[in-house]
Amino acid sequence: MDVIENIKFNIKTSLAKVGFNVELDDIVIERSKDASHGDYATNVAMKYAKALQKNPRDLANLIIENLDKSNFIKIEIAGPGFINFFVKNDSLQKIIKEIADQGDCYGCSPRNNIKVNVEFVSANPTGNLHVGTARGAAIGDSLCRILDFAGYDVTREYYVNDAGNQITNLGLSLLARYKELYGIPCELPADGYYGEDIINIAKDIKEEIGDKGLNMENPLEFFKIEGTKRELEKIKKVLEDFRVKFDVFSSEKEIRANDAVKKEIENLSNFIYKDGNALLLKTSDFLDDKDRVIVKSDGEYTYFLPDIVYHVNKLNRGFDKLIDILGADHHGYINRMKSALMMHGHKEDVLDIELIQMVRFIKDNVEIKASKRSGDAITLREIIDDIGVDAMRYFFAMRAPSAHLDFDMDLALEQSSNNPVYYAQYAHARLCSVLESGKDFGIDYSGALLETSSETAILKFLADFPKAILEAAKEKAPYKITNYIHSLAELIHAFYNECRILDKENVKLTKSRLGLCKACQQVIKNALNLIAVSAPIHM
Repeated sequence: MDVIENIKFNIKTSLAKVGFNVELDDIVIERSKDASHGDYATNVAMKYAKALQKNPRDLANLIIENLDKSNFIKIEIAGPGFINFFVKNDSLQKIIKEIADQGDCYGCSPRNNIKVNVEFVSANPTGNLHVGTARGAAIGDSLCRILDFAGYDVTREYYVNDAGNQITNLGLSLLARYKELYGIPCELPADGYYGEDIINIAKDIKEEIGDKGLNMENPLEFFKIEGTKRELEKIKKVLEDFRVKFDVFSSEKEIRANDAVKKEIENLSNFIYKDGNALLLKTSDFLDDKDRVIVKSDGEYTYFLPDIVYHVNKLNRGFDKLIDILGADHHGYINRMKSALMMHGHKEDVLDIELIQMVRFIKDNVEIKASKRSGDAITLREIIDDIGVDAMRYFFAMRAPSAHLDFDMDLALEQSSNNPVYYAQYAHARLCSVLESGKDFGIDYSGALLETSSETAILKFLADFPKAILEAAKEKAPYKITNYIHSLAELIHAFYNECRILDKENVKLTKSRLGLCKACQQVIKNALNLIAVSAPIHM
């Protein structure tokens, strides 16, 4: 049990002794910013004073009287009723052994039996992935890693839009390019796909099936299926190279099968009314600002209706929580979808939608909009090749998704402390180098003799790691992990500069400091893994 959890449990036990039961999650422990106020503080006495009909300071005294004080130098009351804890060094030092024992699992929470479906990217399989999808991919995958580490049962899902006009246009475009290879003039549809990738796929198909595509009874259906399959394969490959893998690829065609959309209209009949020949859904009865069209006057479905079917399908698969990672232009989508799910009897919070703001790529202080190779929008593959996955994953994770991001390509490639990913990875590599140089000393994991200000600061911060993960999971905020990484790297560099780690004249202290190095190396590696950034041994 880490220091903070120990204090929480201690307070819970103390309150129980006076007949007042609270949940551990309701007890807030903060690390003190001023050392004169102790190591940790809580407002628990002020929070529950009214319920217990006591003055906050009197309740604070009562709590302290019933605490197990064996791990503290002293406990004092401050201001209107804050309780400040001054922790004994040996209590802080225990974290070294805990980290050593848990290794790659340090910071991981017990499984909470909550099933979460996270749907992200879901770009139409009609061409190469552009960098506009990269931020959503990075944040979605990082969030999944964090949720999994925090104890959730996570499923990563990609919704394949393999039905509708865009796939018809893909099939028509591919069929036209295929016919051109046989000298048959064929006009591409006005909304078709003109990229080089369509020509290349047509060539591949010709090589595999020859001229059979010219004599098919329904060639369009064949080229729609082949085009979708091959474009999706390319998407999967580039995403895997971006360290993003999905557990499930759900097909829109399969979701719509067996008259699922018509059945959904029947299921929602109590919330549907006619406006001329159109059908509207009474979403304004719930969270929406107006009712929404689900069937147009010409009988065609709006995209909202099959999307409802899809979300209901996910919940019917047994998920407790749905999270969608969508572009910033989906703001109006949130309340209408929540409303539709509430019509099915689900709670408002069963669905969370995280909106991702746009990214501008900046090089030499100029925004880069077009690919150097094709003149079109920059592809994800190009930016991976130019910048590398580590820098992209770190930079995308380190800002809240709701904030616009200017991606400084020059900074991302800079090998200096100005570059946040380099700064973090260098801290890990530096620790690895120290551990390698000191391997003949051996390592003491007891934390004994670690008493300088830089050492105790690190010990407290290492103990905060599980809490940082839980906060990042609760707030769906990968940037809290990069904030933690950067702060830990600062503490590591300060410790390295202020303390003589390898000292033949003081072997005991050297062993303890190597134990601290090993703990730091493990935690920064665990944290980097949560955002899919490598932890290099050498730099």
